[in-house]
Amino acid sequence: MNTPNASLAKVGGEGQQLQRRAFYDRIGEAHCTPLWEVLHGLVTKEPNTPCLPNLWQWQQLWPWLQESGRLISAKEAERRVLVLENPGLRGRTRITHSLYAGLQLILPGELAPAHRHSQSALRFMMHGSGAYTTVDGEQVTMSEGDFIITPSWAFHEHGNTTDEPMVWLDGLDLPIVEVLDAQFREDGATEQVAQQHAGTNLARFGNTMKPIGYKSRTKTSPLFWYPYARTREALEVLRNSEDPHPSWGHKLQYTNPVTGDWAIPTIGTCMQLLPGGFVGASYGSTDSTVYAVVEGTGRCVIDGRELAFGPKDVFVCPSWMRYRLEADSDTVLFSFSDRPVQEALDLWRERF
Repeated sequence: MNTPNASLAKVGGEGQQLQRRAFYDRIGEAHCTPLWEVLHGLVTKEPNTPCLPNLWQWQQLWPWLQESGRLISAKEAERRVLVLENPGLRGRTRITHSLYAGLQLILPGELAPAHRHSQSALRFMMHGSGAYTTVDGEQVTMSEGDFIITPSWAFHEHGNTTDEPMVWLDGLDLPIVEVLDAQFREDGATEQVAQQHAGTNLARFGNTMKPIGYKSRTKTSPLFWYPYARTREALEVLRNSEDPHPSWGHKLQYTNPVTGDWAIPTIGTCMQLLPGGFVGASYGSTDSTVYAVVEGTGRCVIDGRELAFGPKDVFVCPSWMRYRLEADSDTVLFSFSDRPVQEALDLWRERF
């Protein structure tokens, strides 16, 4: 039974709510809003992401990629790509809040025309060998497991002179550039004429040396081709010389050889080896991470789900969710995330 005081309090409370609503409506007409109504949703106790863990299986995607090749040409599409959309962000063309990912197909004899954009891009070769990419007049032939950089505002095109289809994983900082309203693009006028080949680029920057007098004009690595053979060899040396880290096994970061920093200023890239039988300890970090399986089989256990992976599969681990990696056989994983941006802004955190 309500007491008189309780009834008065209720009436007073309703009146106060009406006064507040009238106030909010009035200031809203001047494009103002009360912070106290939204504060706890904006400043949360922990990262709160709509991104969901997910696995894209190669055995399912490969037939779709082949079908896309029959439906549209590389020239007509400009870039024939199946976008990997996070199930928590459908319709937003991104695999995490801050990164885009997709699988690009180029068929024998095709040329994906030249263009450039302010977004930085990575290419990670998933299937086939022998296609090329030309970046500002330097051409590199790509093989499975190779990591290639397309710097911001560099003209680039892709071609396939082999007799087999080629597929690579595209990773771009599209959402980061979009939120800053700094997106630009420009089409290339004609097919690029390769002035130099990747062997020259590798000789200049891929042997812990650089040309005398070299001055960098960008924060992106001047070495744009990181061959898998060298990376795999380095991981094997680590395996034979030290114990694996309890969470990530043997892991190496791709770097700018001139500065020692990340190879791309907005996208952190790594390669790691999980020895057969490895069962990793639980780990989480604020950077959502995209993984591509190069070799081996295993699983990622995250948020109560088990994502069983095999060669050429792709999976994503969202921000701050604890996960662990397990390997049935020797497993090599390529990964990329927005960690460099978070580190530059003093935002990056990790937990074990």
